Amino acid sequence: GINRDIFYPLPENVMLYKPSFAFDDTHRLVSTVKTLRYLRKKIKEIKPDTVLSFGEYWNNFVLMATLGLRYPVFVSDRSQPDKRLGSVQDKLRSWLYPFAKGVIAQTEKAKEIYGLMYKHANIAVIGNPIRQIENKEGKKEREKVVLMVGRLIKTKHQDKLIELFLNISKPGWKLVIVGYDHLKQHNLERLQAMVKERHAEDKVVLAGKQSDVEQFYLTSKIFAFTSSSEGFPNVIGEAMAAGLPVVAFDCVAGPSEMITDNENGFLIPLFDYKLFEEKLSLLMSNDLLTETMGTNA
Repeated sequence: GINRDIFYPLPENVMLYKPSFAFDDTHRLVSTVKTLRYLRKKIKEIKPDTVLSFGEYWNNFVLMATLGLRYPVFVSDRSQPDKRLGSVQDKLRSWLYPFAKGVIAQTEKAKEIYGLMYKHANIAVIGNPIRQIENKEGKKEREKVVLMVGRLIKTKHQDKLIELFLNISKPGWKLVIVGYDHLKQHNLERLQAMVKERHAEDKVVLAGKQSDVEQFYLTSKIFAFTSSSEGFPNVIGEAMAAGLPVVAFDCVAGPSEMITDNENGFLIPLFDYKLFEEKLSLLMSNDLLTETMGTNA
């Protein structure tokens, strides 16, 4: 069957077009050519005012599919701006991006990096919208919970967060990790084994995929984010919108444009796990600091 799941509900006035064929990973070249042809044909059929493409690999693809057509194409990269995609994709980006009408960056840092990479005359910053997360049904009690939300992929380093949380070893506290396996990395099993090995089943909760993340933001006290590679971490914005102080690595890019160090959270130099542990421990020990920073957030 064709598995092209839509994760979020779409408004009724959004028209969705899907290819009638599956993308077959075992015959990538054939599938790629078929998809390029489908995309080009469909765009010509729809006659859009503008084409907006998201995602660094897809952008090359869309720009290729629309070469020579009269429709303006805007591309938006959604990952770490200086991330290398491999020699072929990087060459395609430097060749194809000048054909885009504009390049959308998510942060000022990304704009600066793209300016050097693509020499494009029209690069604009549009940060992601952050929804309001409010405690509507009465007052949900905040519990002694350190929360992390993110896909279970290596660059999020949930294993290191579990380690340093257990090192802190504050009685009554729990670490809750919301997220699911992604990029065929199968990290859930590895994390479960790690928790079991440390006899920490009562201290670390691997909550898996959740459709209602708001309840987690509203019942936790601290948000911890050990990711080392981001474009614009929505989860940091959501945690802050829900009134949580955030401890995060100052990775490229995003956290430094959302967190003011020592005011609404802590920005930690990349991979300084010792300092990360110290600042997380400080928040876990100091209710007043946690509440003040949460209010600022």
